Amino acid sequence: MENKEDNKSKKWLTFINIPIQMGVIIFAFSYLGIWLDEKYTNSSVFTIVLSLLSVFIALYNVIRQVKNLNKE
Repeated sequence: MENKEDNKSKKWLTFINIPIQMGVIIFAFSYLGIWLDEKYTNSSVFTIVLSLLSVFIALYNVIRQVKNLNKE
């Protein structure tokens, strides 16, 4: 019985951490894009590209974590 309770709490902790991880990934890549734009160009090419890349990386991370939760 205790193992099921521990497994449920582990799943809830993972679900709570997913939006935090997504936010950190997107913020870091967007911040890097802004910094690169200020340093090298006057346009916002780096910000746009790195922001889109960060969204895809964050979504991939979410899908991978949910698949691992379903296996357990």
